[in-house]
Amino acid sequence: MPEKKTRDRARKDAREGKAATTQAGEYVHEEIDHVRKGKHGARSAKQAIAIGLSKARRDGVKVPPSKNASAATKKKAKQDTAKGSRSAAKKKTSAKRSRATSSALKREGHSAGSHRALSRQAHKAATTRKKTATKKAARKKSSSGRKRAA
Repeated sequence: MPEKKTRDRARKDAREGKAATTQAGEYVHEEIDHVRKGKHGARSAKQAIAIGLSKARRDGVKVPPSKNASAATKKKAKQDTAKGSRSAAKKKTSAKRSRATSSALKREGHSAGSHRALSRQAHKAATTRKKTATKKAARKKSSSGRKRAA
């Protein structure tokens, strides 16, 4: 369950017309903060980010899954989005399931929220984006343009 101040910040971003990813960033920040403060852990920075995005989708932020996400990830994103777009009659999560999830996360480590782990994750994500952009640019160039660039 997201905190009230997180929801308020996300709603403010939405009113200002900012992108869905910016709105979702508030939930991701909250999740990283929880890992850092020891509220629960995560196996990796990527998992902490995924939990934050899931919370955002469940709260009604329209964040699409990444283009190169696995089928399972896309399915989960679709479920979260559906849960976020339901009317006021939201079905409550069973106490048993909620407890199981919380206890599983509490058993995980807290280094996923460290500066180093987040930096490494950001660097990895940027490298992937750069590779994709380079391939796209190469496709757009003519053969003579590619020879000049090399």
